[in-house]
Amino acid sequence: MSDNNKRLFYGSCFALITTALSFSIRAGILPQLGESFNLTAQQLGYINRMWFLGFPISMVLGGIFYNTIGPKNIMRFAFVAHTAGILLTIYAGGYGGLLISTLLIGLGNGCTEAACNPMIADSYEGKMMNTLLNRFHMWFPGGIVLGSVVSLFMTNWGMSWQAQIWIILVPTVIYAYLFYGQIFPKPRSAESASLKGNLKAMATPLFIFISICMTMTAISEFGPTQWVELILSKSGAQPMLVLALITGIMAFGRYFGGEFVHKFDQTGVLLGSAVVASLGIFLLSTFTGGMVYVAAVLFAVGICFFWPNMIGFTAEKIPASGAIGMSIVGAFGMFSVSIWQPIIGGWIDSARERAAATGMEGDALELIAGQETLQSMITFPVILIVLFTFLLFWMKKRQTPAVQTA
Repeated sequence: MSDNNKRLFYGSCFALITTALSFSIRAGILPQLGESFNLTAQQLGYINRMWFLGFPISMVLGGIFYNTIGPKNIMRFAFVAHTAGILLTIYAGGYGGLLISTLLIGLGNGCTEAACNPMIADSYEGKMMNTLLNRFHMWFPGGIVLGSVVSLFMTNWGMSWQAQIWIILVPTVIYAYLFYGQIFPKPRSAESASLKGNLKAMATPLFIFISICMTMTAISEFGPTQWVELILSKSGAQPMLVLALITGIMAFGRYFGGEFVHKFDQTGVLLGSAVVASLGIFLLSTFTGGMVYVAAVLFAVGICFFWPNMIGFTAEKIPASGAIGMSIVGAFGMFSVSIWQPIIGGWIDSARERAAATGMEGDALELIAGQETLQSMITFPVILIVLFTFLLFWMKKRQTPAVQTA
C-alpha cells in the first residue's frame, strides 16, 4: 500500500476503534448510569437504541451521498458527531441528555461504516478486498477488548463513568489526524458510481434476502454483548472479562480470516457461524462459573465472521449496489439492533419480576433473569441456520450454469 492508502486504512481502523470504545465502555457503565439517573433496564435499552438508531440513519444517508460528497466529507461529519456526542454524554443532566448524546455518537459511528467500507472496497478487489475488510472489521472487536479492560479497571478503581467516556476522545483525535490532507479513492467502476444502477441492483431478491439476514446476524452479535454486564453479572464470571475474551477472539479471527473465507466462501462461513453461535448462546444461558468463559469462546467463534462477511458478500456478489448497497445492508443490521434494545431490556425486567414472584431475590434472581434473557436470544441465530442453508443452495444454483458452460 502507498503511504496515502496506509494512512487511509489506519485512519479507518482508528475510527472503528472509536465506535468500539463507545460500545464497550457504555456496556461497562450501564449499571452506573442506572444508579446515577435511577433508570430501569428498559430505559437503559432506549438509551442503547439511540446508539444503534443513529448508526443506520447516517449509514443510509452516507451511502446515498457517498458518490456526491465523498468519504472525506462524511468522515468530517463523523468527527464532529463523535466529539459532540462524547462531550454531551459527559455533561448530560439526565435521561433526555443521554438519549441525544448517544444518538450523536451513533451518527458518527454510522458515518464511519458508510465511508470506510466502500473506500476499502474501491481501493482493492477479490482476495485482498476480503482480507482488508476482515482486518478493518477486526478493530471493532479489538477496540471492544481495549474498552472492556479500560472500563473494568477504571470501575474497580472507583473512577466515574464520565472519566471513562473521556477515553473515547483519544482514537477520535487520532483518526482525524490520519485522514487530514489525504487523497480519498473514487468508485472503482462507473456502474457502482451510478445511483440509478445501485438502486436497480438493490431491487433484486438476493439483495433483499441478504438484508433480511443482516437483521438477524446483527442482533445475534450485539444482543448478548451489549447487555453482558447485566445478564452475566451473577453468573460467577466477570462480565467485562467475558466481553474482552469474546471480542479478542473475534479480532484474532477477523485478522487471519481472509484465507479462511476465501477457501469456504462467504455463504459456507455464514452457515457454520450461525450453528456455532446458536450453541454458544445456549451454553452461556446454562453455564455458571469458569465454564461461562468456555461458552464465551464458542459464541465468539460463531459471531466472529458475521458482519465482515455480510458486507463482503454484498460487495462481491452484488457489486453493482455500490457504496449505498453496503451501507443499506449495514443499516438493516443496526436498525434491527436498535429496535430490539428496549425489548431485551423489557425481557430482563420481566424475568426479574417472574423470579421475584417465586420468592427469589438477590444474586439468584439476577442469575435466572440473565439466563432467561439469553435463552430468548437463541432464537436469532437458529433462524439464521435456516436462512443461510437456503442461501448456500441458492448460490450453488447460481454458479451451476457457469460451470456447465466452462
